[in-house]
Amino acid sequence: MTRWPSDGARATVPWQRLRLQHGPVTLRPIERRDQAAWKEVRGRNASWLRQWEATRPPDDDAPLVTFKVMVRDLRRQARQGRCLPLALLVDGAFAGQVTVSNIVGGSARFASVGYWIDQRHAGRGHVPVAVALAVDHCFFAMGLHRIEIAIRPENTASLRVVEKLGLLEVGYAPRFLHIDGEWRDHRVFAVTVEEVPEGLLRRLGT
Repeated sequence: MTRWPSDGARATVPWQRLRLQHGPVTLRPIERRDQAAWKEVRGRNASWLRQWEATRPPDDDAPLVTFKVMVRDLRRQARQGRCLPLALLVDGAFAGQVTVSNIVGGSARFASVGYWIDQRHAGRGHVPVAVALAVDHCFFAMGLHRIEIAIRPENTASLRVVEKLGLLEVGYAPRFLHIDGEWRDHRVFAVTVEEVPEGLLRRLGT
């Protein structure tokens, strides 16, 4: 039987010191010192990521968010137990992000996972490993019960990730997120801890 901590329990390792690793893939909390690498990778991948990245609706006139502000806000949410913002490293070099967000406790014990990776590393199996590492941590260290991933129907690369991980499609969300200037539909995939009693990484078979 799979067991998880009682409501309100936290992982034994503080999130600030978290380090998850398998093969060349490492996940650790994103930090201000990642700024230069983050900007370099994002700059090179701007056109590739634009079609999948959330954008602001036309009536949102809030100031643009800088990297420092983004990290400060993500880490504040992490301290509150509402998200887990992770830098994705490949062979020790910054290559993307995996973010566990919308963490809910109580009777739900639910969270969402989002991710992106440098196109140079895409298609090599790194993202499925990174997502599996994050999901297994959510299940077996944080005590969550269900993880959900929402993907645009046109995002074939991301759809391959959930296919490799064996996640079930559980719904369709019309006009779910504002992306690349429009409200975009998403396919919704999910996994519960009962489905992977030995972990999602074990299911992946790497």
